[in-house]
Amino acid sequence: MQNFTNEPIDIAALPRYEAVNLNKLHSKYWKVILINILLVYTTITFSAVFGVIFIEELLDMALILGGLIVLLLFFTLFFAKISFNKRGFAFREHDVIFRNGIISTNTMVIPYNRVQHVAVHEGFISRFFGLAKVEIFTAGGNSSDIEIPGIAIEQAKNIKQLLMGKIQKQL
Repeated sequence: MQNFTNEPIDIAALPRYEAVNLNKLHSKYWKVILINILLVYTTITFSAVFGVIFIEELLDMALILGGLIVLLLFFTLFFAKISFNKRGFAFREHDVIFRNGIISTNTMVIPYNRVQHVAVHEGFISRFFGLAKVEIFTAGGNSSDIEIPGIAIEQAKNIKQLLMGKIQKQL
């Protein structure tokens, strides 16, 4: 019969995920973000213009509405750039790390033995720039646990192969 032990773990001796140098998203992904923002704000601007044309009461507010759209665009670009710069990922021997966030930083660490499925998605605009998104799924959910956008397509496919190999070793 074995003696049961439950010794405390020295927390200071645990490996620090913060010390890992994270890979940045591909620089072309910033262009994808800008095009997406441009498409959204073009739609908003056309809607506002048509609203002003067809609803006479809005004509007096056209300058205010235009100013609000420009101000909102400025804040969107500002926060999008901060978000782009703060995102990072790393694949280590036993886990994957993904960091994102604007005001608060979220860092997810998922051990490979928890990964159940991996998908690579190429959106229309991302594909034009040769980029893809890697989605990593664990048990118990319909959506992915980590979505890493802005990865070169070949690198994304290699990451998928790496993770699928890790999944196969678990079986």
